Parts: sequence; structure tokens; C-alpha cells
Amino acid sequence: MHKTLIGSQLRQLRREHGHTQAEMARRLNVSPAYVNLLENNQRALSVKMLMALTEAYGLDLREVVNDRDLSTLADLRAAVADPAFARHKPDLQELRAVVDHAPRFAELFLSLYRSHHGAVAQLARLGSDLTEDGLLDTAAETAIHDFFRDNRNYFHPLEEAAGTLRAQIGGASDDMYALLKRHLRMQFQIGVVLKSTEDMPDTLRFFDRAAGTVALSAALDHPNRVFQLAHVLSLLEIPELLETLTKASGIEVEATRARCHVELANYFAAALLMPYAPFLERAEATQYDFDRLASEFDVTFEQVAHRLTTLHRDGARGVGFFLLRIDRAGNVTKRVNATAFALAEKGGACPVWNIHNAFATPGMMLRQIVEMPDRTQFFTISRTTDRPLLGGDGQDNRLVIALGCERGEAHRLASARPLNLDRSPVSKIGINCHLCPRPSCPQRAHQPVHMDLPLNTDRRGKTRYES
Repeated sequence: MHKTLIGSQLRQLRREHGHTQAEMARRLNVSPAYVNLLENNQRALSVKMLMALTEAYGLDLREVVNDRDLSTLADLRAAVADPAFARHKPDLQELRAVVDHAPRFAELFLSLYRSHHGAVAQLARLGSDLTEDGLLDTAAETAIHDFFRDNRNYFHPLEEAAGTLRAQIGGASDDMYALLKRHLRMQFQIGVVLKSTEDMPDTLRFFDRAAGTVALSAALDHPNRVFQLAHVLSLLEIPELLETLTKASGIEVEATRARCHVELANYFAAALLMPYAPFLERAEATQYDFDRLASEFDVTFEQVAHRLTTLHRDGARGVGFFLLRIDRAGNVTKRVNATAFALAEKGGACPVWNIHNAFATPGMMLRQIVEMPDRTQFFTISRTTDRPLLGGDGQDNRLVIALGCERGEAHRLASARPLNLDRSPVSKIGINCHLCPRPSCPQRAHQPVHMDLPLNTDRRGKTRYES
């Protein structure tokens, strides 16, 4: 293989993540001096370092390495990391031999694996809806989720518009309810009225444009009343921008487009109440302490969690988070993701993940380190969030929020302090049993649809699906 020097690309990668040479060295398990030598092109990129960069930073080295053999080797190593090859995984020396002596076979194998991986990804998007009719159906929430993910869950025009309006409104976070009411009245002649749940039995907020009023339900707590006013304000302040972004989604179904429009308005509302730069500054200063952020910006835990998933501005990035919200039946009611974590679309989440256990401990934060079938590891927290109650049936509307980031970034979080990140046990999870290739999982409830597990009639394994 040719001598490969990537000093400038390595330096740029480190700066994009806000890491010092010492921090990068810790992630790569080398000395800071060696990182310095690599950045100054005094050392060539070794295969070992190539793999370390791929695993620590998720870097697609085909963009920076011109050596075709080195790129093919990296692709092969990533492919055989799939749990489907767990029993007969070739080592690095064998993979090198394939690249050197059978390059066309390597290309054909990678092409076949990409087709397999694409099919599995399609199944993952379908979640538990694996019926024949379901294969032809693309859920509305999936279209919206994909649009947001394609934009890294960050919309700079909305951030700019929200920042400008926040500067115009002024004031502190704990005054926002009065300030938003005043702005609506002075700029748009819109009044705000609070109504009892008897007057609004099945509605939390109603914006009557003709009457010039916004009716809010008394079932909403203070932070959610503020958020609803911020949402209405987006419809009045930036209607053209919201429509432009909605059209950019490429969604053709009218009902889905309307839903996307609502989510973009919600994004603006969060950006208005938690302005990007001040919010990121406080997040870093508090080590992403969710409760302190909620208190300082006068918002809810769920609103903080959702805002944390949007911190992807170039040159000012926060920790990369994903968010999943489920109900008691395990249905996914919200999913936001700009990470490599695979989120279930329609429930059936892995029982090994402690997200479901949070219902038994309301208000408490459950921590866990999890590993996906592709061996990527994440630190996750799960905690309940209370929803407004409109009916009198006595049932609560409690949901669970799961928030997670890559394990390598967990040391930046105050919530990870109770865990020893280097020694804590790792829970091996999957999207759901239909799609999980893990062998010998005691929680398996279904045979995987894309592979056969080994079965020996003379042996009883942990489940009836393999032995």
C-alpha cells in the first residue's frame, strides 16, 4: 500500500469535534505526540490507525484516502463486523490477502453486502410492520423523520429567524409568557385567553385567526403555555420560510406535508425559547445537566431533550444526541436522530434496553450503555415525562423519553458521572427481534427475517429459535 499522509484532514476532523490532541489521542488509544506527528505528516497512516479513526469518529476515509486498496480494506473490515459473520469472522491478515490477491472478488462481495445491508435498512424503517402490504407503505412519520435527519436535524434559516425575533422581543426566560402575549397583541392584534378543560375538553391550543385570539387550555403547565405561544408566533412571523422549508422536504401527501409544517414550527419555537449560542454555552458549562438547563430557560425536560438534538451548527456543535419517546404500550410517539443509532419506527423496541423500565420509576433517570448489532456503543438515559391531562378517566398520560449519544462523548455529560464509562457493563440491544441478528439472546421473541440462526436438534439453547 502507498504511503498515506492525511495531516490536514486529521487536524480538521479534530477541530470539527472540538477536541484537543490529547482528547483525540485518548479516543485513538495513542499518545498525543503521535497525533501531533500524524497532523504534521511526519508519520504515515497505518492500517491500525485507519481502523481506530473509523471506530472513534465514524470517518468515511474514502473521502480523504486516495489509496484504493486501503479504502477497500476499510470497507471489508466494516462489512465483516456485521453480527451475521460473528461465528466465522476473518481477521485483518485474511482481509489483506483478499485485497491483494482477489480484488475483483472483494468488489463483488462488497456490492452484495451493500445490497443486503440496504434490504435490512428498509426492514428497519418498516419496524414491526412486516406484512406484505406493509412493504409497500411508507409511514408519514418516516418521511418527516428522514427529512429532518437529512438536514442533520438542524435548520439554519429557522435558527437565524428565531435569534432575530428573540433579540427584538428581549427580556429574560422567566418573563417570556408575558412578553410573547404582549408581542402578539402589539404586532398582530392577537389576544391570548386561558380556558378551562370544560370549555376545551379535547384541545390544548386553538388559534382562531378570524377572531384574533389564541385559546390555551388550563391543562397546560406554564412552560407548555409559553411553547404554544411561540409556536403560534412562528405561523405569523415566518409563514413564507415555513412553507419554503416544507416544500423542500419533497413530501407530496398533503396530510404529511401539514405535519412536517407543524414540526418545523415547533423547531422555531424551541429555537426562540432556547437561543442557539446561549443554550449551547450553558449546556457545555453545566455538562449537559438537563434539569439545570430546564430551570434556567424555564422549559420542560422534554423540550430541553429535543433542543439538544439540534446542536449541529458548523463550528459550534454540541454533543450529538438522538431522542426516542414511547408510550406504555411501547409505541414510538416521537423519534429524532442525527446519529448512527437505529431507532425503531413502530415500536417493538428491544427488551434489553431499559427504556421501558422507566415507567416503574417515574421521574428517575435510568442510565445504560448499549451496543447495537454493528458494535456501535451509546450512552443512554431514560426518564418519564408527564403530558397534559384533559379527560377525567383517571389514567395518566405519562410517556418515557430516551436520550442518547455515542459512548465516546458520554464523559462530557453530568448524567454519566454515576457510571464508570470504562468498566460499566454493556447491554447488547437491537431494533427489534425481527431484525436483530444477535445469537444466543435470552430475550429473543422472533426468528430474524433476514437470516437463519443455527439449530441443532440435539441441543437446547437459550431460546427455542437456536441451539
